[in-house]
Amino acid sequence: MGGPADPPEGTPEGGPGGGGGSEDEYRSVVFDESFVRAARLQEFSAHERIADHAPAVRRTPALRRGLTRQAVVLVVMIVIAFGTAIYMGVRSPYRTAEAVRHAEPLRMTVIPLSPSGKVPGAASATELYRHSPAAQFRTAADGIALPASPQRTAHFSDSQVVAALTTSKDYLVDSSLDPDVLTGSTLRPVRQLVDPRQLDQFDQSFDRPTADGRHAATGWLVRFDPAEAALADPRIRVTGTLHVAETDADTLEVTSDHTFVYALRPVDRPDAKASLFTVRRELHFRYDRDDLRNHQAELLVSYVQAGPLSCSADSAAQLHPLLAGQRATKDGPAGTDPYATGSATALCGALAPSAQPSV
Repeated sequence: MGGPADPPEGTPEGGPGGGGGSEDEYRSVVFDESFVRAARLQEFSAHERIADHAPAVRRTPALRRGLTRQAVVLVVMIVIAFGTAIYMGVRSPYRTAEAVRHAEPLRMTVIPLSPSGKVPGAASATELYRHSPAAQFRTAADGIALPASPQRTAHFSDSQVVAALTTSKDYLVDSSLDPDVLTGSTLRPVRQLVDPRQLDQFDQSFDRPTADGRHAATGWLVRFDPAEAALADPRIRVTGTLHVAETDADTLEVTSDHTFVYALRPVDRPDAKASLFTVRRELHFRYDRDDLRNHQAELLVSYVQAGPLSCSADSAAQLHPLLAGQRATKDGPAGTDPYATGSATALCGALAPSAQPSV
């Protein structure tokens, strides 16, 4: 007797669960998951079911390759944001002073010091030094000493402060002690230490030197006329100080004040007496972070006193020292035209007898 769910006459032959081999006939056909997912079938729409000629099935459109609409929109938004950030960075009114500051021209003063009598001399440069105020000065670069313990400032580290002092010392050594620079053979050691924004002024000072307070070669370095004077002793005597201070969050300034004493003789006369020539240089250097990183300096002020010199000598291109036994001319300093604009007043000082060696 059949169950309540079974037909009265039993399960028909060929039906599911009935006798016969219908199940066995389709048992070899297997629809695994990948096959089902890959199938692109779509059910008829209402209109298609009414039309007789409509195909039984149709393929769904293949997925379009490439970026989706959302991805394209996202990329466009990123590009716009990046461009806006760059634009605001360039146009921002809050740029630091370092980014917009321009280098100031070096302001320089060169004052010749004229002796009242003959320039004293001696056969030995050592004897001259021993009887002069330079007797206790140190030799060459040893006389340009850095502060004992340079301290960091509010906005600059210890290493940055030391970098400013070291660059200043290197400039003084190259511009005051290098024999090739002193004789005018080269400018390169000094030029490579100058901030690039001042190189036009530097080059003009040597191409067309003039005593206008801006373009004297001797405002940048010490240089003797190589046709007149030569070093009698390479051990130049030096003394002085270096001082560093922070002027704002982006700037360090170093002030140097050094006296250099040179023993000189006439060129090609090694048997002639030597004499001493004194140059006092006060330089003001300014450094931003680019200068510190590039080992370069911006020079603000150069104040030079040098002698013995004649007041009438042109000291813009090179110095013309008075040597042992020579006297200054009776002429005064070069004339100054008060009607000419852009020129500096000619200055000259008297070299004190106490500044000369007592020989």
